[in-house]
Amino acid sequence: MASMDKETEEYYNKYFDLFGNDGWKQLIEELKQNALSINSVEATKDANDLYVRKGQLNVLAYLLNFESTLNTNFEELQKEDV
Repeated sequence: MASMDKETEEYYNKYFDLFGNDGWKQLIEELKQNALSINSVEATKDANDLYVRKGQLNVLAYLLNFESTLNTNFEELQKEDV
């Protein structure tokens, strides 16, 4: 029954502080709006633009899912400690 080391705990706590910040919530809302406009096939000019948009959407998906992913990882670590 090992407990989470201090460095790992600090890592997660810094992100949890960030996620509770109004600035984070505002950023996420803006990223959601950006994803909607980037995810438009109508606005795609050519194949190269399509690949650029795909890359942009991958980055946006990572950021939009980051909080959830981090929470899941933290919960899994806590289960391992029990």
